[in-house]
Amino acid sequence: MRILENIISDRGSKYAVSGGSCRSAEEARAFLAELKRNKRFAKATHNSWALLCDDGALKNDDGEAGAGLVILRMLERNGLRDHIVVVTRWFGGKHLGGDRFRHVQEAVRIYLAEP
Repeated sequence: MRILENIISDRGSKYAVSGGSCRSAEEARAFLAELKRNKRFAKATHNSWALLCDDGALKNDDGEAGAGLVILRMLERNGLRDHIVVVTRWFGGKHLGGDRFRHVQEAVRIYLAEP
């Protein structure tokens, strides 16, 4: 599991991105459970994620409407299969509007660019 914390900050909201090898919906649930063992991630406002695997295209917005689809499209464009990517947001008190999608995209870009 790779976790990149404090990668984006905007109007009080903070973002992190994490990911790792994952081959099924069951493994995705286990990955999220492991991530949330860290209390900071368990208390996050949103843990949106996506995964391309033999089970199909899987995603979950976790209350951040549309975020899972943004992540999924980026995984498809990059041809990344059997690897889950989770974008975590801690809400800072001010609504970000459409900027939240830009931040989700940037978080995934940062993750994909890291070795």
